[in-house]
Amino acid sequence: MTAMRPIPRQGLLDIEAYVPGESSAPGVAKVFKLSSNETPLGPSPRALAAYKAAAAHLQDYPDGSATRLREAIGRSFGLDPDRIVCGTGSDDLLHLLAHAYLAEGDEAIHTTHGFLIYPIATLAAGARPVVAPETNYTADVDAILKAVTKKTKVVFLANPNNPTGTVLPFDEVKRLHRGLPGDVMLVLDAAYADYVRRNDYEAGIELVATSDNVVMTRTFSKIHGLASLRLGWMFAPEPIVDVVNRIRGPFNVSGAAIDAGIAAIEDVEHQNRSREHNTRWLEWLTREIGKLGLDVTPSVANFLLIHFPQTKGHTAKEANEFLMARGLILRQTTAYKLPNALRLTVGTEAANRLVVGALKEFLGQQ
Repeated sequence: MTAMRPIPRQGLLDIEAYVPGESSAPGVAKVFKLSSNETPLGPSPRALAAYKAAAAHLQDYPDGSATRLREAIGRSFGLDPDRIVCGTGSDDLLHLLAHAYLAEGDEAIHTTHGFLIYPIATLAAGARPVVAPETNYTADVDAILKAVTKKTKVVFLANPNNPTGTVLPFDEVKRLHRGLPGDVMLVLDAAYADYVRRNDYEAGIELVATSDNVVMTRTFSKIHGLASLRLGWMFAPEPIVDVVNRIRGPFNVSGAAIDAGIAAIEDVEHQNRSREHNTRWLEWLTREIGKLGLDVTPSVANFLLIHFPQTKGHTAKEANEFLMARGLILRQTTAYKLPNALRLTVGTEAANRLVVGALKEFLGQQ
């Protein structure tokens, strides 16, 4: 019998669409959005000025290779611009990598509480996502290596991980890489690398520079505050760069995003202010929420994962409703297989203090 409408490729309807964090609280006048890991300091003033100036050239196509932006990234990190590809957010690049290197019958590994885009990109490419269990909400190298089969083509590792905020030290990442076959690509998603202040961490630049099968992805959405412009980049071996450039959109980064991105990455002072604000308030939130009797997973990023008891009246679902009614929007993490937790983005001083006060009230401590 002939189908009466177009039929999508097998497997696509198995994808659970990505649902972003809430951005509004009906009936509440003042809202503090702490659900999407956005920087409370906003973008660099220099990036804003560059974005506004770009409005005078909206009739022109952007540089299809984002050459000036790649050169600015290269100067900032000491990288060869020819080994950099820019995209519409790092999500775009993750999808392109999956599209280029996964096919029906292949497998891609991600960890239990890994970023939701990994299984989506894997399924969209016709491959099968394989989940490697974590230990203490942290990627487990031995578990990942145990999950590798002859069908494995890609391993996705968010480091730091979202939504847990946990991190693998560089020695463990190198051990993971050593254990992978040469034809398996290790994708290091370092979206939150700019916030990490640990001596044993490395975002992935060294591994990419010395390997043929490692890719590092980064974003301008976090510390640079350009989430609305959708801008990301990857550093990869030349053959992988060549493949991705063949399939990406010819003008996949807008002119405004290129100009704002250059200004943002060159404003080191603004990045330092954002990092210092985050370090101070991440520590404060972890300590103060812990005092309330709630478990907080130690985080190195710009957010933290708060665990709630399953006791009626104190559950994560009830806490979320309580906070929403007060204009405090956190991220529910049920889709990440964490139904008893909420993810809190580090906000302004006012927002941070309000959250702690509201949680104290919710738990009946005042």
